[in-house]
Amino acid sequence: MTNTPQKDKTQSSVRISEAAHKNHEELFPNHKSTLKVTDPELIEVFDNFAFDEVIAESKLDTKTRIMLILASIIGNQAVSEYRVMVGAALNVGVTPVEIKEILYQSVPYVGMAKAFDFVHATNEVMSSRGIQLPLEGQSTTSPETRYDKGLAIQKAVFGETIDQMYERSPKDQLHIQRFLSANCFGDYYTRNGVDISVRELITLSILIALGGVESQIKWHIQGNLNVGNGKDILLDLITQLLPWVGYPRTLNVLKCLNEVATE
Repeated sequence: MTNTPQKDKTQSSVRISEAAHKNHEELFPNHKSTLKVTDPELIEVFDNFAFDEVIAESKLDTKTRIMLILASIIGNQAVSEYRVMVGAALNVGVTPVEIKEILYQSVPYVGMAKAFDFVHATNEVMSSRGIQLPLEGQSTTSPETRYDKGLAIQKAVFGETIDQMYERSPKDQLHIQRFLSANCFGDYYTRNGVDISVRELITLSILIALGGVESQIKWHIQGNLNVGNGKDILLDLITQLLPWVGYPRTLNVLKCLNEVATE
């Protein structure tokens, strides 16, 4: 009986396409992957898919694409990957303020318990890059104005349905509606640093990664449409998140998109 020779797939034999290599190098210049040594077949498949095939379907610029992937990674609770991607984001021109706004925007959606480690990870990466903290403040509200300004931007995104939510709410639950207006929208959506159309894309990216929140996903698909992010942009977003969130969440959000954005 003879032994069958095993396929030797070392780092040097991993077949990464030219486009995948170029796109990966843009994010991670001169990066030496240990996984190319230990898991070469996985890296070949993933890199060619995520950094070539998927990107080839996109009209989003690199900066916006990475911002949305970064948001989804928070939703996925993948703090180790987040550290790496914060560095990549800085490499392609995402500003420290924009990174912080992505992170802050996640708080009302994932909760502070889940956001806490990402705050520390962000600060560690920024400090290692010589970025002085704290950054310049981006808040535009005060305790006196947060409710009114929040309600105004809530209505700007979702329209008259906000009045209906207040009208239909049981009296003992009205405080949740007020919290949504003052806290979720007044404290976060009114901030400077990213405009409302990008902020809505960030929110949708977080929700897609969370999974199991299809009702909120539908709301924010409509919110995106209302602020000018058409179905084509949302489909592009969903496509770019696919390698990072997986097929079940992707198929679920596609169903939501087709139900809300009917043509």
